[in-house]
Amino acid sequence: MFDVSKTRQKPLWRWVGMRMSLLAIGAVVAIALGMWLHFLISDWVTLHRMPLDVRLEFESLRAQPHLNEARLWELSAQYYNVEDILPGIANKDWLLLASLVVGAIPIIIVCGFMFSRPLSSQFSAVAKAARQVAQGDFITRLPPSGKTPQELQRLVSDFNSMTTQLERYEREVRESSAVIAHELRTPLNAAMGRVQGMIDDVFPHDITQLELVSRQLGQLNKLVDDLHLLSLARAGQLALDKTEFPLHKLVFERLAWFCASLKNAGVEPVVEVPTHLNIQADRDRMGQIINILIDNFLRYAAQGRELSISATEAEEHVIITFADRGPGFEKEDLKRVFDRFWRAERSRARYSGGSGLGLSIAHAICLEHVADISAQNRAGGGAIIRISIPSAIHLES
Repeated sequence: MFDVSKTRQKPLWRWVGMRMSLLAIGAVVAIALGMWLHFLISDWVTLHRMPLDVRLEFESLRAQPHLNEARLWELSAQYYNVEDILPGIANKDWLLLASLVVGAIPIIIVCGFMFSRPLSSQFSAVAKAARQVAQGDFITRLPPSGKTPQELQRLVSDFNSMTTQLERYEREVRESSAVIAHELRTPLNAAMGRVQGMIDDVFPHDITQLELVSRQLGQLNKLVDDLHLLSLARAGQLALDKTEFPLHKLVFERLAWFCASLKNAGVEPVVEVPTHLNIQADRDRMGQIINILIDNFLRYAAQGRELSISATEAEEHVIITFADRGPGFEKEDLKRVFDRFWRAERSRARYSGGSGLGLSIAHAICLEHVADISAQNRAGGGAIIRISIPSAIHLES
């Protein structure tokens, strides 16, 4: 992406002001130069009409007029037009000045168009690209130019960022539509098939069958809730109830929820969260993030038999780290980890009931907290999920 901070920037007012000022100064200088040349040439012609001896005398007197002012005035009146030596500007000088101004006007107009053409061309390019985007062409990009004003460079950079985001959203919508339809259809068809089987007496009418239907409907309801949360987050409408609370209590509380699953997987989590460390956030939403990351570990990384949860303070932020010794991520997948419906292993994720929304929900909740969440592979194998959230003191300030 084009970075305007790496170029020599000029604000738009300065860019336009400099060119208009140069144009005005150039016009004034040109008119003054024309007048000066007129006087110079007229004087030269007059001097060369004089006899040589008279010219030498006149130049000598003009160089030192106090020696013989009477003779100087006599020669001036003899060879010069009396109007030229009277105080003020003669009529023909006014005519010359008017002629120079009239002659300069077309030049000023042409130069003005030439100076404004780069700016106009860039705005025209932005307008054309905007029309293409309005017609649904989200791959449109504007070429950067380091010769335009700072504001226009930023406009081009922001426009390209916008179209990149729109292109990504369009791709997400296109890809997600099919995935959403499938994810909704799977539990819905299973529940409808089970109910129809009960109606047709293929399955018995007992509590076991109803529990199977309820499980499928519960999965469907959870998927709808997750999609609703993502929609609220993207629209900036995800409500947060921020309070200050000790982070270690929340971590141990959520680990207790997964105690049986972790024990069955043979995992004893290692927790290194200082007891004095508080954060100011929505406790339930932060708990939801911890649930997602622990559940993600159980689905995909439990075979590593290692889960480490730690937290530290750094530069007015609290850094929360989840590290495991699972298979980690493919290098090309690291940028897609937090995309909706993305799965590292689609077949296994579908078998284990994962919808591919967990990490995207964690990402959305972090954004609402003005926090960052990132994923990377761990040296020696495994993955690290890191959350950086402003500390309680930083938020209050």
